[in-house]
Amino acid sequence: MTGIRSWTTTCGDMPAFVAVPDCAAKAPAVIVVHERYGFVRHTRDLAERFAHDGLVAIAPDLYFRHPDQEALHRGDANCDVADPDALIALGAAMDALKAIPQADPARLAVMGICQTGRLPLVVAASRPIAAALVWYGAAQPREWAVNGKYPRALDEIVAAADCPVLGMFGETDHLISIDDIRRFRDCLERHGKTFSIHVYRDAPHGWLNDTMPGRYRRAQAEAAWADQRAFLEQVLAPGYDRSTRVQRYAAGIAVDYDFSRNVRHE
Repeated sequence: MTGIRSWTTTCGDMPAFVAVPDCAAKAPAVIVVHERYGFVRHTRDLAERFAHDGLVAIAPDLYFRHPDQEALHRGDANCDVADPDALIALGAAMDALKAIPQADPARLAVMGICQTGRLPLVVAASRPIAAALVWYGAAQPREWAVNGKYPRALDEIVAAADCPVLGMFGETDHLISIDDIRRFRDCLERHGKTFSIHVYRDAPHGWLNDTMPGRYRRAQAEAAWADQRAFLEQVLAPGYDRSTRVQRYAAGIAVDYDFSRNVRHE
């Protein structure tokens, strides 16, 4: 495991947490976009874990303007940021990475989780990045709607995204059904994208978050992180060959799967 250094910074007026490998060599980078709870300990932990894996990580606080941060962190309040505003904020985070000597902006991944799961695709449809990491998001029925928050159709966003996509989902997610995941997969396939989608057996919504014991599933989380690491080692390699389209779908699904039985865990 690589040693790391970390600090806080600002991207314009937006706070951000930075974690970097303790070495001078250039390294790939990742923007870690928090869940609906805003910037919390889990967000920082993910950034630090990426740094231990050898990536420069920056985790911006997209919801810093919310007036009640404690309620937001508890999940008792919501903060809706429209895709265009999120794109501006993430652009500021991308610019901040350019000031970090170790960061290689040409090898940049963006990670979104749950409510922010679509944002890596939003970025990839507008700016060049090397990978979009979608964790149990971008697949609910509401994601396909066009409205003030989502002014550009998800199908159009996927069509415009020009990078490999990693999709990480749980079989027992109460918000995203297997049919929803297949719809997302089919959209990627229809538009000729390189993707790797995983569905982990017995994993509820939020199963990566080890600060929420009711949701966290250690075995699935560790397997998924290893799968993500392998994906990133491939697509962020300096000589990665983009001339071949690679499409993978691996799913663990119970024979008697019934979405109506999936429940929310705390």
